[in-house]
Amino acid sequence: MTLNIGDNAPDFSLKTKNADGLKDISLSDHKDKQAVVLLFFPFAFTGVCTEETCSVRDDISAYNDLNAQVYGISVDSPFAQEVMAQKENLNFPLLSDFNKDVSKSYGVLYEDFIGFAGVAKRSAFVVSKDGSILYAWSSDDPKQLPDFDAIKDVLK
Repeated sequence: MTLNIGDNAPDFSLKTKNADGLKDISLSDHKDKQAVVLLFFPFAFTGVCTEETCSVRDDISAYNDLNAQVYGISVDSPFAQEVMAQKENLNFPLLSDFNKDVSKSYGVLYEDFIGFAGVAKRSAFVVSKDGSILYAWSSDDPKQLPDFDAIKDVLK
């Protein structure tokens, strides 16, 4: 089941990859410092996922102005995510949930997605500085994008 507003966000540590190598990022790194926007997406390099990440890329200053860190999360390897981030000039980290533990703990893991088991549903969560969920949205329709205006409104 998907997490709800007011729930405590499960902590995690996931890998990101860039030119400097692999790095672990934990949700708890942001505790008492800033809100975090978690954007789960099914697959790197697919049309809607690229549209979503590029939309956030183009509006990253709005999230920065709201003192929020944005992370994209998919079950792709950090190496595939690095190539996507480079190709699309993404200016926020993509985190690899390769083992599917975080998608499962947030309740957004498809049992079956067009024949693939264990893919993240398109979902968005805003986690407050104190670690509680301020915004929770998940869709069974992978073509539906999150309401970015609603996400930013919660951060104000």
